[in-house]
Amino acid sequence: MIEPQFESREALERWQLDRLNILLSSIIGSNNFYKEKFKKCSLPVESLAHWREFPTTSKSELSQNADSKGLAPHLTFPLEQYTRFHRTSGSTGKPLIILDTPEDWINWIDAWQSVLDAASIESHDVVFMAFSFGPFIGFWTAQDACLSRGCRVVPGGGLSTIARIDLIIDSGATVLFSTPSYALHLAETAKKKGIDPRRLGIRKLVVAGEPGGSIPSIRKRLQDEFETQVTDHAGATEVGPWGFGTTDGFSLAINEYHFVAEFEPIDQDVGAFYLAKEFIGDADSKSNEADDRVPLCELILTNLSRSGAPAFRYRTGDIVRPALAGSSGAYNTSLQTVLIGGILGRSDQMMTVRGVNIFPSAIDAIVRSFAEIGEYRLIAAKNGTRDEVTLEIEDSLHQPQRLVDKLDTNLGLRIAVTEVPVGTFESFADKSKRFIDRRKQL
Repeated sequence: MIEPQFESREALERWQLDRLNILLSSIIGSNNFYKEKFKKCSLPVESLAHWREFPTTSKSELSQNADSKGLAPHLTFPLEQYTRFHRTSGSTGKPLIILDTPEDWINWIDAWQSVLDAASIESHDVVFMAFSFGPFIGFWTAQDACLSRGCRVVPGGGLSTIARIDLIIDSGATVLFSTPSYALHLAETAKKKGIDPRRLGIRKLVVAGEPGGSIPSIRKRLQDEFETQVTDHAGATEVGPWGFGTTDGFSLAINEYHFVAEFEPIDQDVGAFYLAKEFIGDADSKSNEADDRVPLCELILTNLSRSGAPAFRYRTGDIVRPALAGSSGAYNTSLQTVLIGGILGRSDQMMTVRGVNIFPSAIDAIVRSFAEIGEYRLIAAKNGTRDEVTLEIEDSLHQPQRLVDKLDTNLGLRIAVTEVPVGTFESFADKSKRFIDRRKQL
C-alpha cells in the first residue's frame, strides 16, 4: 500500500481521525472489551484532542482480564476468524496471548515496509533471521514482510551461534535481523572461530527487541564489528511494528500512517539517565542542547489498522523524548514525529539509587561501550526502603574498576561491579534477560 503524503500536520491528523472513526464504528458493536470501556464516551471522535479524553489501555489491564489460559480479552471476532497466535514474552508480567486475523496480519506486513525502506532492503537481498521461532512475535512479521518484498529469507531458528555463522556464510546473507546484544555476541563468536565479522557480507543490520540500535555507543560497536549500516526498529505484540530508525541513526520515527502517537510527560527527575553520553552522542552539540529541553514522556499508541485485537490508547510503558522531524532527521517526511535516542527506558524498570533516578538501559549503554565486556547481569534489590543495584560482568581484560569509574563519572553513582568467569552467563538470541529485578520479591 502506498502511503499518502500530506501538506501539513493538520492534514495528517485529519486523515488519522477519519481512519480512527472508521475503525471504531466497525468494531465497537462486537468488541465487548472496548464497548464497556468506552460506554461513557461520545462517538464519533471529534478531534485528536477529544480522543485524549478517552480512557487508556494498559498491559496489566489486559492481563488481569485475560482468561485462565492467558487469552487477551479485547478480541472483536469469534475465535475461528483468527489465524495467527502469538504470546508476549512475559518480561513485564504474565504472558498474554494475542491473536490476529489474516487481514490484520497483512496490515502488520504493510507497516513493516517502512522499516525495510528505512534499512534500504531490496528484493535481491538475502535476509538472515537470527532468532528462535516460537510463540513470541519476534521477527515473524519481518520475515513475511521481506518475503512480500521478494527477498530470499533464511530462518536461523534452532541453531547454535556457530551454526548460524556457518549458515550466514553458506547462504550468502546480506541482511541480518537480530537483537543488538545477540548481534554483538555473534560477532564475538565469529572472531573466536577466526572469522572476521566484517567479512561475513552483512551489509545491513536491523535490530529490535532491546534498546541499542539508537544508542550511539552500542550502534557504533555494531557498525564497527560488521562494517555495516544499522537500522533500529520498535514494536510490540499488543500494538504492532510502530517505529523505524531515522536517517541520522540515533532516533526512531513513528509510523503515523498506521499509528496515532501521544506523549504523557513523566517525572522530570530522571535527569541522571541523560548524563550518559552514550545515549546522546556529542553532548556539546547545539542539537543536543535543544533536545535537552524536550520533556520525558510515556509513549501512548493507537493502532489504526488492527480490527481483530485493536489497541486503543495503549500505554506502552516506553519512556521517550519526542520531537518533530527537522531537528532530528526523520526518514520519510518532515511531518513524521521522531523519538530522540529511540526508547530510553521503561516506566516499570526505573530505579532510585541513593536519590538518583535511573533506568537499566542507561547502565547498558555504558557497559556496552567496553568491547571487552561480554555478558553481564544487572541486579536490583531492596535495602530496606532503598533500591540498590549491583553488576556482575564477564571481562576479558579483568579490569572491572574501569567500569566502576565510568559509571561514577557518567551517572554520578558508585555501583558495585563484580567480575565472573567468561562463559558464566548465557547469551540470548531473543529479548535479553540481563536485568534481574528482585525489588518486588518477598
